[in-house]
Amino acid sequence: MSQFTLIKSINGNNAPTTNMGDRVVETIYQQAESIAARAVSRTGAPKKDWTRILDNILTSKFLGYPIMLALLGLLFWLTVEGANVPSGMIADFLFGLEGQISAAFMALGAPGWLHGILVLGMYKTLAWVVSVMLPPMAIFFPLFTLLEDLGYLPRIAFNLDNAFKKAKACGKQALTMCMGFGCNAAGIVSCRIIDSPRERLIATLTNNFVPCNGRFPTLIAVATIFMGGAVASAYETAVAAATVTGLVLLGITVTFITSWALSHTILKGEPSSMTLELPPYRKPQLGAILYRSIIDRTIFVLMRAVTVAAPAGALTWLLGNIFIGDLSIISHCANFLAPLGHAIGLDGFILMAFILGLPANEIVIPILIMAYMSSGYMLEFASLEELRNLFLANGWTWLTAVNTMLFSLLHWPCATTLISLKKETGSSKWTGVAFLLPTVIAFTVCFMIAQIAYFFGLV
Repeated sequence: MSQFTLIKSINGNNAPTTNMGDRVVETIYQQAESIAARAVSRTGAPKKDWTRILDNILTSKFLGYPIMLALLGLLFWLTVEGANVPSGMIADFLFGLEGQISAAFMALGAPGWLHGILVLGMYKTLAWVVSVMLPPMAIFFPLFTLLEDLGYLPRIAFNLDNAFKKAKACGKQALTMCMGFGCNAAGIVSCRIIDSPRERLIATLTNNFVPCNGRFPTLIAVATIFMGGAVASAYETAVAAATVTGLVLLGITVTFITSWALSHTILKGEPSSMTLELPPYRKPQLGAILYRSIIDRTIFVLMRAVTVAAPAGALTWLLGNIFIGDLSIISHCANFLAPLGHAIGLDGFILMAFILGLPANEIVIPILIMAYMSSGYMLEFASLEELRNLFLANGWTWLTAVNTMLFSLLHWPCATTLISLKKETGSSKWTGVAFLLPTVIAFTVCFMIAQIAYFFGLV
């Protein structure tokens, strides 16, 4: 398949394009092919064009999407399966230091409130975030960067371009979505590659529907406990990975629907053409892959999460240890939110955990554990079975599990993402829209599922 054919295929058919930019590019490639045909001669048996062979498979109408889905599932399976052991080792080490740090505070005669804020609040939160977030990122980012280095990501944009065209958006949005898997803030910054201001804004407003690395701990934990726990242990990881993959596909579907709705309402306009020259497949450079994935992405995202998680841990400790009557502030807030939580299939404590998790999505589960156990500080669990028992003891059902995952997938962006939104759009109005849009969608979806379940007596 020639580059000229690929460019015409991106427009969805083989008819001549009417867009001036497309016509200019087509003319350039036509002239280049004509010159090459006259000036280049070949002797001997022609070599196999592996780029063309692979593109005929990976960009095929029949095989392109199944291969994308299979690679996505494999990526999540490797992440889920590979992160368990190192995550436990890091948690054992970091939480093992807590006793020594506490002993040092006692030896120095530090007041209890200072020890609570700095150790039981800030340090425990940081230990949880690092132990839960670092191993999946250290696996996911190198695998993702490997696909990028091989030259596969532009093929994903090629495959999804027609779908984005139907939503009156830009095919390059697929690349920004891929970046959002690691961090939505990074995905929003990557929207700069989209030339059209209208389509760039659509990509920016909808990037949140791709689950970032911070939401994967919640999705993976709940999927493993309730979906994976419903089958034999040999299939637990596969079922959990399939569940997370399904949630990702749902997020992509919501992205298409929301992009279509925005392009027909407040961001009306016609889709611009995307001239995408598919690069040749490259032999991966392992050194560059490790540097970009570990230094530029894993460490960068982790440090940003640590920066916002530390004050969140201190605030959580204060809310859990300041009492009004017989209940802590966090318990009073959870009781206030309980009716709204029940209406959407959750409870007040879950909603409170998501609200306090605004600085970093990684701390939603530990805040929820703290609130359920009324401990006043973050706790760690030795196994997911203990976490499962805690959830069941607090009234979790299949509806709670499903809607918790859906709410985690669709709810408002984290603080870091909102800051990036403000910087990229330069507008408080669009930043507010980026917060309210997923919030309304998350509440609507969870409310509909909960009311259907309540009406038919399924819970």
